[in-house]
Amino acid sequence: MVQLNTISIDNAVNTIHLRIGGYVQGVGFRPHVYRIATQLGIGGWVRNLRGEVEIVASGQSGMIDDFIQQLIDKAPQIASPRIIAQTTINPVGPLFSPNNGDQLFTIIDSIEDNHTNIHLPLDLDCCSECLSELNNPSNRRYRYPFISCTQCGPRYTAITQLPYDRVNTNMREFPRCAQCEAEYNDPDNRRFHAEAISCPACGPQLTFIEDNKQTLDSSVLQKAVNALQRGRVVAVKGIGGYHLLCAANNDEAIKRLRTRKGRPDKPLAVMFSNLAAVQRELIIDKTAITLLCDRSRPIVLCDKQVTTTLSPLIAPGINRIGALLPYSPLHQLILDDFGKPVIATSANISGEPVMLDATEVEKRLGHIADAFLHHNRTITHAADDSLFQIINNRPRPLRPGRGHTPLELTLPITLDRPLLAVGGQMKNTIALAWENRIVISSHIGELESPRSIERFKSTIKSLQQHYGISAEAVICDAHPGYHSSRWASACGLSKTDVYHHHAHASAVMGEYNLKSQSLIFTWDGSGLGEDGSLWGGEALLGQPGQWQRVASMRPFRLPGGEAAAREPWRCAASLCWQSDEPWDNHPQATLLHEMWEKGINTPTTSSVGRLFDSAAALLGLIKRTSFEGQAAMLLQASAETIAIKNPAPLPSSVNSDGILISDWQPLLKRLRDTQQTVAERAACFHSTLASTLCDQALQLRQQQGDFVVGLTGGVFQNRRLSEQTITLLEQQGFRVYLPQQLPCNDAALCYGQIIEAAARL
Repeated sequence: MVQLNTISIDNAVNTIHLRIGGYVQGVGFRPHVYRIATQLGIGGWVRNLRGEVEIVASGQSGMIDDFIQQLIDKAPQIASPRIIAQTTINPVGPLFSPNNGDQLFTIIDSIEDNHTNIHLPLDLDCCSECLSELNNPSNRRYRYPFISCTQCGPRYTAITQLPYDRVNTNMREFPRCAQCEAEYNDPDNRRFHAEAISCPACGPQLTFIEDNKQTLDSSVLQKAVNALQRGRVVAVKGIGGYHLLCAANNDEAIKRLRTRKGRPDKPLAVMFSNLAAVQRELIIDKTAITLLCDRSRPIVLCDKQVTTTLSPLIAPGINRIGALLPYSPLHQLILDDFGKPVIATSANISGEPVMLDATEVEKRLGHIADAFLHHNRTITHAADDSLFQIINNRPRPLRPGRGHTPLELTLPITLDRPLLAVGGQMKNTIALAWENRIVISSHIGELESPRSIERFKSTIKSLQQHYGISAEAVICDAHPGYHSSRWASACGLSKTDVYHHHAHASAVMGEYNLKSQSLIFTWDGSGLGEDGSLWGGEALLGQPGQWQRVASMRPFRLPGGEAAAREPWRCAASLCWQSDEPWDNHPQATLLHEMWEKGINTPTTSSVGRLFDSAAALLGLIKRTSFEGQAAMLLQASAETIAIKNPAPLPSSVNSDGILISDWQPLLKRLRDTQQTVAERAACFHSTLASTLCDQALQLRQQQGDFVVGLTGGVFQNRRLSEQTITLLEQQGFRVYLPQQLPCNDAALCYGQIIEAAARL
């Protein structure tokens, strides 16, 4: 270890010791420090600590000031440095002697320290310079699928721990060849101290398997592309897991993929080779273009062009498609060679996490994929593709994943002890929080399979290990049946229960650091409420830790309980029966009506999400769903052909508990009015709910005084509803907040649980 008090430089005027925090590892920051110091004639050294960069620099006072300013102002684009500590030291004895030919400034070996100021680097797409080399026949990395530099490539999915050195990444298995070693040590080379540096001679290699025949030679990529051209489904290993690829304009290939995977309707993402290819098939504005080209390369929901050549089987009944651009050189090579867009869906068994291991993929997905394109670089952490949509001209996350997670945010409060929040049952993510920091994990998914539960547990363990933080208390959803809640009860830490919709509301408050009185509309599928019923259409007034339920929707019963979420006709039937109207449009209707009358397995709910399901069933759009949110998506797609109108809001009254209740019953007549088209009725449904929400806010403002309004919960993933609601509220003078850094769905529950529990504790 280098001792600070033994460092000097001949004729030094000033010697400083700096600690730099933020995103400064895995981003080329040490080479940046070296180059600035060398240009200015500064002596000293730089090294990685466990979560920071440490610098000792000696030189003229003016040069030192310039050095410090350039460290921050001219930092690599993907870095976000900040000075944590700066001190002047009194060195003794010369360490650097330029007159004797020694190096003036050096990068020295990293050390592991006890700092907890850790920021894990995020995965990045292949940069433009590497892409240029990838396509240059005279470059030694021509068509090398794992080309990278200090400014691009896998990071979070590749590291085992910090400091970010090769030995702490999955590249430790690939010793550098002589040429790569020379580049690594050359200050004038852009791969100077690039920890993931490799080339065809020393780096990872591809393997292609089809019909039990293995290929290892240079024809691997061509054989994979040939398989796609023949309409085959190919499992391809990427950065955070495997994808299943097939041609996006081949109906038969997509049909086989859907049948084999048991995914009959859920939309599939499409990967395009470049932006021009996206524009030929989809409608994209400046916001979408910026998002598609972001270094995280997320999936972005975009409307179809009328002239699209993409298969209608990609998103049946829905007019939007999730598009993404290649984020790894391997994907770029495949797309360029194939010359057409491809389906790129997670390689997994439906409901389970994405797969990482070649043996497991071949064993468990052999009935789905016709061929496999593997590589021998391990994946340390799984990461699904991030998913975004644009609402009110701003990107809104739907699923946190590769390139965005672990998501690090600054809390609006300072905690007195480290906390762990374990989220809900669906769209699960976890959060680790300490001091004024919070880290939110990548998408884990539904906690309904052994593999999902194992991923849930391993994520909890790895986040605490990476950040050097041990949680002292755990927060979970108040629903005792959620697996996350059962784990929290059994983990041995002190536990705090947070009601589902309180967490939703607090997540909005925390994200925007709202201090004033707030009215948060939490509309979703369902969550356990304080009264023991299933909430889902609430308006909560107050602040974290002090929520008051002030408005809701008229409750109704769910015949069959959870089955009603999968079979929307049950919800429609219940609304009709509760309104003394007939419903017999299903073979099981008579039996179900008997159960409904007797109150057998018919929990009560105020869910707006189930109202969407009911509307879709009443319009004949669907009877049984094959994925969560399908009914609402079909309803939105039907409505989007009709201009927005603002019909009268639903009638409302105050119940015996002082809660403003809006009655959905008038919707039945509007939805069953066959004098109007299905599209007109679907549009009317959206507009009625937007008008009703605004009416509730106006009535409550008269009673409670001024407040800001937040919109959250899975229902506000609906673009048409959200945009119309925001417009109506702003016309009435409300300030409106819709989540932007966090999803509005259950993926943000863990964050809201931290905010809510901290306020109460």
